[in-house]
Amino acid sequence: MKKVVIIGPESTGKSTLCSQLADHYNTLWCPEYAREYMLKHGTKYSFEDLLTIAKGQLRLEEEYTKRALDRKDTFLFIDTDMYVMKVWCEFVFSNCHSWIIDQIVSRTYDLYLLCNIDLPWVADELREYPDLISREKLYNIYKDIMINQYTPWVDISGDYDQRLEVAIKAIDKL
Repeated sequence: MKKVVIIGPESTGKSTLCSQLADHYNTLWCPEYAREYMLKHGTKYSFEDLLTIAKGQLRLEEEYTKRALDRKDTFLFIDTDMYVMKVWCEFVFSNCHSWIIDQIVSRTYDLYLLCNIDLPWVADELREYPDLISREKLYNIYKDIMINQYTPWVDISGDYDQRLEVAIKAIDKL
């Protein structure tokens, strides 16, 4: 089974793309644990909360991996990984938990889809950075990470249909 991670700043269509890809390939997608956590615990979070969220994300990923393997799925789409947790920690607290770094080093994926900031911002109660300067800075941080790691990656931009088309082409090459 191939694991495809969808990453990028907030409000860039990651969850939508995961859902569309799961529908297209008739498989599962692993949601972002942070949304569930923050809806339950509120939006005021600490540095330690981010470690709890990171561990919850990986538990959720393992659960979905097992389910996808049991179904004999070809792909699993993952909304958020430890790179996202690293960026979040460093952007907000200028520090990252060593556990998150260790997970980045030890985990492997088959493809990253980096969602660009060219979709309109959609506000919700959990999103923090609607300003273009922060969105550009975050996107560039993610792009730098992608350039400096070894897993293949594709920049995903355009409207929702264009994003899906580019993603499917990249995934079909796997």
